[in-house]
Amino acid sequence: MIDLSINGLPVSVPEGTTILDAARFADIPIPTLCHHPKLTPYGGCRLCIVDVKGINRPVTSCTTPVAAGMEVTTTSPTIEKLRKTILELILSDHPNDCMVCEKAGDCTLQELAYFYGIRENRLDGERRVYAKKDDNPFIERNMEKCILCGKCVRICDEVQGVGAIDIAYRGFNAKVCPPFEKNLDCEFCGQCVSVCPTGALTGKAWGQRGRQKDIKEIETICPYCGCGCSITLHVRRNEVIRVSSREDTLNEGWLCPKGRFGYSFINNAARLKTPLIREEGQLKEATWDEALDFIADRLGKVKAKYGADSIAGLSSARCTNEENYLFQKFMRAAVGTNNVDHCARL
Repeated sequence: MIDLSINGLPVSVPEGTTILDAARFADIPIPTLCHHPKLTPYGGCRLCIVDVKGINRPVTSCTTPVAAGMEVTTTSPTIEKLRKTILELILSDHPNDCMVCEKAGDCTLQELAYFYGIRENRLDGERRVYAKKDDNPFIERNMEKCILCGKCVRICDEVQGVGAIDIAYRGFNAKVCPPFEKNLDCEFCGQCVSVCPTGALTGKAWGQRGRQKDIKEIETICPYCGCGCSITLHVRRNEVIRVSSREDTLNEGWLCPKGRFGYSFINNAARLKTPLIREEGQLKEATWDEALDFIADRLGKVKAKYGADSIAGLSSARCTNEENYLFQKFMRAAVGTNNVDHCARL
């Protein structure tokens, strides 16, 4: 263990821990925009600068490992002035449209500007202007709101292993984009959207559906496969308007395209909500007891007349592993056949 002091408080952390992680372990706040605990340190936003005794310049706490006897100061008039200036520089090239931005109320940049009291920016100059041109149905990319924190690039590379985007060009012209600035064409898992600290990346289906006010969050399990990923439904007026996932869950906050964007079926008018039994050529609503009795009666008659192997079972990828196990057990033990398959093989 490495012993150091942060703001005069003794802290003991494992070797290799960064100053930022050590400070958070001790519940000492340090602002960041580009840091994510599951991604490699980046040091791009520079907001996490701290003073270390013996070093004559501020250092980025997210990229600096602790050392024995290190004395760290995370806040001082000079440090806070530098952080405010960094924020002003970022905001000087950022649209001031929080009134209609999808991330308002959940935007890290907006929150930091609030705490540092930046109402009007004293820095003025040329701003980057980009046209929206994405034809994909899932992700809205507003590159004028991008602060080049690199989170989306790193998560696409380090977590998904896809590398669909990267930072192109240099200096003022630097921007995050797909190869040759073509339309985004990837798996659309939305991991990049989940870590974006501003409104640069949002879901297209979320537009003007609700932000923070009057939103009820409901924790549940994704219905699409047997992995059991935890999801958070954001509900407004009894309608799911978007889906997210917490980092402290089984899936660590990561979701696939279906889990993150495939929720429109919930309020679809064609969704089946009760069993249907065909009578005289017409489908009529029935209770579960009626439907199960009907199925048991028909399976029994088919088995008696044609034998158990005349029956086959097709299982569902949307069931849990336990449910699929019970289904094959029912087919083999109750019906008496090995004719069991899975819809994912079709």
